[in-house]
Amino acid sequence: MLYAQVHLTLPAWVHEHVDASRTHAGDDAKVALAIELSRLNIEAGSGGPFGAVVFDAHDRIVSVGVNRVMPLSCSVAHAETMAYMLAQQRLQTPRLNEHGPMTLATSSQPCCMCYGATVWAGIDRLLIGARAQDVEALTPFDEGPLPEDWIGALNQRGIEVVRDILRDDARGVLRTYGETDGAKY
Repeated sequence: MLYAQVHLTLPAWVHEHVDASRTHAGDDAKVALAIELSRLNIEAGSGGPFGAVVFDAHDRIVSVGVNRVMPLSCSVAHAETMAYMLAQQRLQTPRLNEHGPMTLATSSQPCCMCYGATVWAGIDRLLIGARAQDVEALTPFDEGPLPEDWIGALNQRGIEVVRDILRDDARGVLRTYGETDGAKY
């Protein structure tokens, strides 16, 4: 029998820990939520140490995502792609910024796959906690190749990139993951 659908879900704990009615003013608050999601994901054993949140122009949550690769046996179930897919379903469009400016806050720099998804998802701002070299130094993950001037390439497409927001906090989650047996998720 051929499978005819894919079913991707966030862990149930997300509903208990994310207040979708709350606004998150400022870049630090947005990335702090993404980092908190990454921390909770490893504490719950529900995936890898990555969190992402799509915000609208009014600092409201459109969607959240956490890494679900191992629990769902799906290599594309990264935090960013989960957040993008859920936002696209909620807004019923593949280009999120058709509904106004959109921001993605992520606990760590997007890997090569999530970089590509960011190009097409309709994001205007990309806020990043840890860098790819942090991910690779502190965990067993390989982030894959990016264009040499990946930030410039995103800027040329109208996507503003802001890095190193709460980087030490994001690195702390990665370090915890890399130093524990949580590295199996």
